[in-house]
Amino acid sequence: MCRSIKTLRPPTTPDVTDEEVRAAALQYVRKVSGFRAPAAHNREVFDHAVAAVAAATQELLDSLQIRGSSPHRRADS
Repeated sequence: MCRSIKTLRPPTTPDVTDEEVRAAALQYVRKVSGFRAPAAHNREVFDHAVAAVAAATQELLDSLQIRGSSPHRRADS
């Protein structure tokens, strides 16, 4: 679906930044909504969706247990 979203879990990406998580969320919301940049009247809901997807993504990454690897740590932590 979103081929430009890169894998963010270890060992593929050992240190994930907030910017990488937000970029993946933005790509997802753009794809689902069909808008690269929403109109002014959709900006608030679009931005809210990006924030919600980013939060869910970070929660997922923080909760994953990868065999043979230490717990996932964010680069900015």
